Amino acid sequence: MALRLTNSIGLKLLKESCMGFLAPVTSSVNEIVRHHKHWDPKFKWLRRAKVMKLELPKFNEDPDSFSEEEVRSRLKAKGLLPPRPYTEKQFFISNTGGVFEPYVPPEGDGKVSAITAQGAKQKLTFLEKKSKTMMAIRKIKSFEEDFDSPTFLKQAEEIYKKMHECLVHQDKDGIQSYVTERAYPEVLHNVELKTIRWKFLENIELPYIVQARCTDIVTKENIFGQITVRFHTKQMLAIYDRFGRLMHGSEILAKDVLEYVVFEKHLANEYGIWRIHQKIIPDWMPPKEPVQRTYIKEPERIQSVAAKDAPGEKVLIEEPPTKIEGKHEQAVAA
Repeated sequence: MALRLTNSIGLKLLKESCMGFLAPVTSSVNEIVRHHKHWDPKFKWLRRAKVMKLELPKFNEDPDSFSEEEVRSRLKAKGLLPPRPYTEKQFFISNTGGVFEPYVPPEGDGKVSAITAQGAKQKLTFLEKKSKTMMAIRKIKSFEEDFDSPTFLKQAEEIYKKMHECLVHQDKDGIQSYVTERAYPEVLHNVELKTIRWKFLENIELPYIVQARCTDIVTKENIFGQITVRFHTKQMLAIYDRFGRLMHGSEILAKDVLEYVVFEKHLANEYGIWRIHQKIIPDWMPPKEPVQRTYIKEPERIQSVAAKDAPGEKVLIEEPPTKIEGKHEQAVAA
């Protein structure tokens, strides 16, 4: 059957119908793939928008060689402000530099009985200052919900013992967990080449809190807490020098020790811990015993001692040379 199509519409329909039968043929030998790409010139700007031109930095340039005007023009072209000199330094305040309100121990504490007039006066003064202490403890509890005075006193006594044990063993790293950075140099002062024997025997009186204070540093949120604890204990202390000679104390005799120890904690710090900050030494406390030192005996003293031991014998002592020869004298004078 023959079809005659005289108009263009018919030819177009015939062409489209034939294209449906001319699907791509796929075989194991060859593969016919038809690609369609759109190269319409009016979409050039869309293809150009896909690419971003970046200005790469020139690493071979020396920034120190630029003048101030060149630096200013380059920053202005990039829309940047000139850098400001940064002089601030980060710092962390882990402890305070002293005691906020040092506790003044009453005279004769530890010796005066509460029945006497002086002892009753001490108790009255302690009760008058108790209001500030209660307010400070309330502030501490706002940061540390589990704070309890009896529990804290047990913890304070343990810190006190551990600090002295670290001092005996010369453990400089371990002692940092029990004393603040301010007390660290004071605790380790003049303990090198020394042998320390220390022993905690018993409590004469149970430790108790005599004062508590809180304060803020730099900002109102940065709060530190300090608690002064009274220790009345019986201890043994002996200190030997590097030659093994006894300098202070005794390993046999025990002594009563009355101390007022200030414990501090950075309350604003979530990981803050209570540490020994300072010991309060009252003015009425008797002075410490002087350290026993050894000296070299003088030649005259040696001669007199030797003459007493052997009166009939002559003791020869070499005296140091008092004169210097000419050459050495010139050198010394020069």
